[in-house]
Amino acid sequence: MQSGQGTSHAKIILMGEHSVVYGEPAIAMPISEIKCTVTMNQTTDSIQTIDSRYFSGNISNLPDAMSGISKVIIFLENYFNGKNDGWQMKITSMLPAERGMGSSAATTIALIKCFYDFYGATISKQELLKLADIEEHITHNNPSGLDAATVSSNRPIWFVRDQTIEPFDINIDATLVIADTGIRGKTKEAIQLVKQQLDNYPEATNKALNKLGTLTKDSSRLLKNNQAIQLGEYFNQAQTILSSLKLSHPAIDKLIKIARLNGALGAKFTGGGRGGCIIALTKNKIDAKIISNALIDAGATATWVQPLNTIGVNND
Repeated sequence: MQSGQGTSHAKIILMGEHSVVYGEPAIAMPISEIKCTVTMNQTTDSIQTIDSRYFSGNISNLPDAMSGISKVIIFLENYFNGKNDGWQMKITSMLPAERGMGSSAATTIALIKCFYDFYGATISKQELLKLADIEEHITHNNPSGLDAATVSSNRPIWFVRDQTIEPFDINIDATLVIADTGIRGKTKEAIQLVKQQLDNYPEATNKALNKLGTLTKDSSRLLKNNQAIQLGEYFNQAQTILSSLKLSHPAIDKLIKIARLNGALGAKFTGGGRGGCIIALTKNKIDAKIISNALIDAGATATWVQPLNTIGVNND
């Protein structure tokens, strides 16, 4: 009996939120601790089913919210001439939805890998990202490609919209704590808010966005030269700027304060803001555990710990 498996992981934006929309760079990090796995097992009939946290049943009944996944499956079935093959698919994801962690891209990448494994085929990185773009165009309308590139990589990504998506290596002894506020992020609302501020207060808003871009460029250097303390300070500076743009949230502010009080080198939100997750930079895994526990006590719905010195060790 045939079987297949595909895996991927979460991502976060380390630095460059919102300024990246206006031509500045962003740094995205793969978070291997937060995994997505898709498995397929052959059945003796021609029925094809999916079991996931959003839907369980025949693929012909997939809800509109999974229309991107549906289109990818149809494409892959045609590619492998497998319309009449029977299988059971299970999607297991640790990624919370609408938190800026690349949930839809991670699911799609894992699903494509699973299909190729099921049919005993190999796929190049370029083709993997091209197929993932099918789903991302449906889910996000005008995707940048950053999510799919990062959730399929084990190296940080340097990104400039419409110009550059490239992995780079880092050298830093520090650990990230990611904490979920439990509040869905409002990326579209946040982007529109920045646009309004650009229209109403162009000089001040442009200055803020340019400063975020500078912090991102300088953070790239710090990541390569093991300068965690300075990177933490840049986290704090970025959060101050993002807050001045009215992109934070009381739940974000609370968790950031708790992280800093418990020894974080710096903390900021990640992604669009107005909800979602925060990231806190710590010296080591021991400090990260202390901060993680404090954040849970303060109301975080989940936390994850990612040592930065393990990212990119096994380069893909």
